[in-house]
Amino acid sequence: MAIKSAVSDNGSTLTISIDGRFDASALDDFRRSYEDNSSSVDNYCIDLGETVHLDSSALGMLLVLRDHAGGDKSKITIANCSPEVKKIFSISSFEQLFTIQ
Repeated sequence: MAIKSAVSDNGSTLTISIDGRFDASALDDFRRSYEDNSSSVDNYCIDLGETVHLDSSALGMLLVLRDHAGGDKSKITIANCSPEVKKIFSISSFEQLFTIQ
């Protein structure tokens, strides 16, 4: 599992890419990825294109990120979801809280 983060050239978007399993073992790395880079960020993009597993602890981590990013005012896109992950987000009503692509 690897989590990489990068801030856009204009400094407004933080992209967090998760490679491998997105589960409880990713907690510290995921939290660091946005806490260390969020001073001027307005938008967040979570790239799940290389994610092979997502569990309920990952859903909780996304909710914590949402709170960190401003709650209802947050702008978070979850991108490159597999059909299975989109189904999990749909069942969990995450499409009401995040932009799912």
